Amino acid sequence: MRTVRESVLDVLRTRGITTVFGNPGSTELPMLKQFPDDFRYVLGLQEAVVVGMADGFALASGTTALVNLHTGPGTGNAMGAVLNARANRTPMVVTAGQQHRAMLTMEALLTNQQPTLLPQPAVKWAYEPPRPADVAPALARAVQLAETPPHGPVFLSLPMDDFDAELTEAEDLAARTAAARRVTHAAAPDTAAVAALADRISRARSAVLVVGDDVDASGAWDAVVALAERTGLPVWAAPISARVSFPRNHPQFRGELTAAIGPLGRQLAGHDLVVVLGAPVFRYYPYVPGAPLPEGTELVLLTRDAEEAAKAPVGDAIVADLALAARALADRLPAAGSAPAAPRRQEQAPEAAGDGVLTPLAALRAVAQGAPENTLWVNESPSNVPQFHEVTRIAAPGSYLFSAGGGLGFGAAAAVGAQLGAPDRPVVCVIGDGSIHYAVQALWTAAAYRVPVTFVVLSNARYAILQWFAQLEQAQGAPGLDIPGIDITAVATGYGVRAHRAQGAGELTKLVRDSAAQQDGPVLIDVPVTTEFPSL
Repeated sequence: MRTVRESVLDVLRTRGITTVFGNPGSTELPMLKQFPDDFRYVLGLQEAVVVGMADGFALASGTTALVNLHTGPGTGNAMGAVLNARANRTPMVVTAGQQHRAMLTMEALLTNQQPTLLPQPAVKWAYEPPRPADVAPALARAVQLAETPPHGPVFLSLPMDDFDAELTEAEDLAARTAAARRVTHAAAPDTAAVAALADRISRARSAVLVVGDDVDASGAWDAVVALAERTGLPVWAAPISARVSFPRNHPQFRGELTAAIGPLGRQLAGHDLVVVLGAPVFRYYPYVPGAPLPEGTELVLLTRDAEEAAKAPVGDAIVADLALAARALADRLPAAGSAPAAPRRQEQAPEAAGDGVLTPLAALRAVAQGAPENTLWVNESPSNVPQFHEVTRIAAPGSYLFSAGGGLGFGAAAAVGAQLGAPDRPVVCVIGDGSIHYAVQALWTAAAYRVPVTFVVLSNARYAILQWFAQLEQAQGAPGLDIPGIDITAVATGYGVRAHRAQGAGELTKLVRDSAAQQDGPVLIDVPVTTEFPSL
């Protein structure tokens, strides 16, 4: 008779999930014992880092990630990263061990007392199988739910004594049958709704497209580019974009909308119809009051996410597969001339301040010059996002990851996972010296597994984005916004990562170029920079 462990491993093999990101505890060891040679275990030193690596892995590889955490405490440690994964719409199965069933009622040490409540509301589904025989079928169901649009993390609590339990032939067959199921998610848009939207676009005096993260995530990049080029409409990126979903060097591209209600509405002035594809309407922060749209302007959202359609504060919505919807819409619209190309903003910022420290723009330009064309970028330097996009001009799908959740700790961990998920591409992580310490343990994993990530740390010894918010919110004098005295190169060296401190733009470009070309493990480059604040 086969055991639950053997059945679980076969479910994972059937679903193509053979990489496990984890930080094990005593309640997880029964699941991991006799770990098979065709699986890979990636150890993280802290649970939020484990989930962040799995997040980057899933987003870069286009597959579902598997996480193994240590009962309640490990799940609690990971929750910030799970919230980010939910915001990123990342397909992920999070498992956590549970105490022996015989000791659950007495709540013995390490009992997760309410295992399905603890991860809420960050997960789509949380479950503890009632019997050992239900573990493998529950895992198969969890994978299906994680992969159902909108994608997201799910959670399973697995009692430690279940894995050695024996299954009957019928129980084993039930698990294999559940794992072999395939569900296709491709809801075609309503024909009448597409026709009506096409008519609105044709009649509009000045329509505009706004593209969001799910265009890239869902594989709709080509279809949306084709729609834009057929209509000739100008294209904006949705605010706080966590992915690049339209070529940023395209002549129809206008930039990224600001994330505040009033200023965003004013940016759309002059347009009478806004067509949003694959984005929430809209991802706002900070609060700056005003009208969400100019007076008389209408909005239509195309999305796979019924929840996003329901909570949008303005406009109509069509819930459907994005690629199918974009193609159907393009087929109903006549070819039009392109909108005039927006003049490209050329910022001629000085390369360095008086003390020789680079400006963020100069540093990022040097990084972009050293990075290969097929670079997969991971960004967690929130105060420098506009400068980053100005110099990188990303023009290929699947090339940019940023956290949609707003919580720090994504960048360093996600970069390690992304490199494991896309081993044929160079991964460059641009990260602030504040951000990196939310997941600094990821450096150890990168070194231990020889993951060739290039970490570029923009160091200004402060939480610059918070200082900007302090100005905006008239909260000057708030404590805890400076972080002096940290030597990130020494920290990296302690974790086994080769580290450098760049002394100028030319040296920075060379360090990035050399690091991206090698496969012998991670490299960290510390870049002292001045502080510049974004504008609304």
